[in-house]
This record gives sequence, C-alpha cells and structure tokens, in this order.
Amino acid sequence: MNTKNLKLAHILLVEDNEGDVLLTLDAFEESKFQTQVSVTRNGQEALDFLYCKGDFSEALKPDLILLDINIPILSGHEVLAIIKEDEYLKKIPVIMLTTSSCQGDIEKAYNKYCNSYIQKPLEMEEFVKAVLKIEEFWLQLTTLSK
Repeated sequence: MNTKNLKLAHILLVEDNEGDVLLTLDAFEESKFQTQVSVTRNGQEALDFLYCKGDFSEALKPDLILLDINIPILSGHEVLAIIKEDEYLKKIPVIMLTTSSCQGDIEKAYNKYCNSYIQKPLEMEEFVKAVLKIEEFWLQLTTLSK
C-alpha cells in the first residue's frame, strides 16, 4: 500500500483509565496506518476538544471517536447524545469502547446512534488486537465523511 499520499487519521480517545490510554496508544503505534491520537480524560474535556474551547482551541476535528461510558463529569452516554445531535459533529463515527457488558448500556448507546459498541477485552494482547481491528475497519476499509 502506498502510504505517501494517505491523510494522517485523527482519533479522539475519551478515556479516564491511564492503563487503557497507554494500551490504546501502544496499539496504534503498532498499526500499519498513520494515526494521530488525541486524549481527553472526561466528558467535559471531550466536548471542549470537539468545540475547540479552552485548552483545545487549536484542536482539529477527529475522524473517529473512541468513547468510554464511565468517565467523569459527563458520561459517555451524555457526550454521545450531544455529538449525535450536533450538525457539525454527528457524522463522526463514535465507537463506544468500554468495560460495560450491561445490556442497558448497549441499548442506550445504540439508541443515541453510536456507530459501534465494543467491550474492552480484559487481556492486554486481546485489547491490542481489538484496537487494531477498529483501526483496520474504520480507517482502512471504511470511507468516512469529510
């Protein structure tokens, strides 16, 4: 694959667990695809990033959002609802990447138009594989809206 003319994919990771942040960043470093990963650690920071407010005034619109449900200040469900109700943001794919296997969380996420719901694998190797599959599908196989 010719990677010279490929655009650098920009991913927003919304995650408060430092271990999961590091694992996700390591997984994307192993990727064959060039990515830039921005990290926010709570729901309010995620919205500030998406709306270029405060410390994120220079933030670029991400191509993909990986959103945990159980984050401080505003939950992932609240952030997802705001994203999907906004004309500027709603076309950005949002992948719920969470430890929750609760059917209520799954239903709530899809009812708010998440694009995918992935339960985080507990084993480190499986977690890395899951992130690489996300990257392969959403950034290599799928054509995203601009």
